[in-house]
Amino acid sequence: MCADGEAGQPYDVAPSGRRCPFPCPVQAQCLPAITRSLQLRVKAVRSVVSLLLAFACALGIGLASAWHLIAHGSPLTTGEIGPWSVWYAAGNPNADPYTKAYLARSGRLPITSTNALYYFASTDEDGEPLRAECVYRIEGVPLNAMWWSLALYDEAGNLIPNKAKRHAFNRADLMRRPDGTFQIRLAPTAEHGNWLPTGKPGGLKIILRIYGPYEPTSAVRGREIENSLPEILKVACP
Repeated sequence: MCADGEAGQPYDVAPSGRRCPFPCPVQAQCLPAITRSLQLRVKAVRSVVSLLLAFACALGIGLASAWHLIAHGSPLTTGEIGPWSVWYAAGNPNADPYTKAYLARSGRLPITSTNALYYFASTDEDGEPLRAECVYRIEGVPLNAMWWSLALYDEAGNLIPNKAKRHAFNRADLMRRPDGTFQIRLAPTAEHGNWLPTGKPGGLKIILRIYGPYEPTSAVRGREIENSLPEILKVACP
């Protein structure tokens, strides 16, 4: 209740400075103060909600950015050459966090070496995803390296089970043409020559590992190798 003689004062403040409690005998005089109090509370709630939304947006953008860098890298960590992508520090024990996270997520454990390059492909020369039910030919020229291998995986990054137990070809066991060039066939059924079975229908991934390139500098090495990367050409698809 308002104190004696205070209910008639404007708003809810009496001459003594005391606030008039609610409900007030003269509610019309108290309503402006109540309204003002509610407005202040609503404003405070809106400020808190705005801060929370801003924080959530910033967190979402940060997570999306980190996910993109882990999945695709950046110009500083990766390169794109036709269907091939390369993580330049994949074999480096001092690789950046994004490269390490990418390799950890993919389940691949590269040989630790600063003198190794790893190229990944999941599309053909036309940018179409590699499919196990299709037939592809990989056309390559001699790679200027001490040793290299080309391996085929399913879309989950697992070796593809097959009766021939063929999963990869390397510099030593690959059949070549007289001029040193080679062709590898990817197909669900047996093919002549260098054939890698593609297994059950689904996506495919190819990894080209190159160790000990002969060039003395990484810049020369990178240019030489990238100019010699095999082509991935679709032959047929049901």
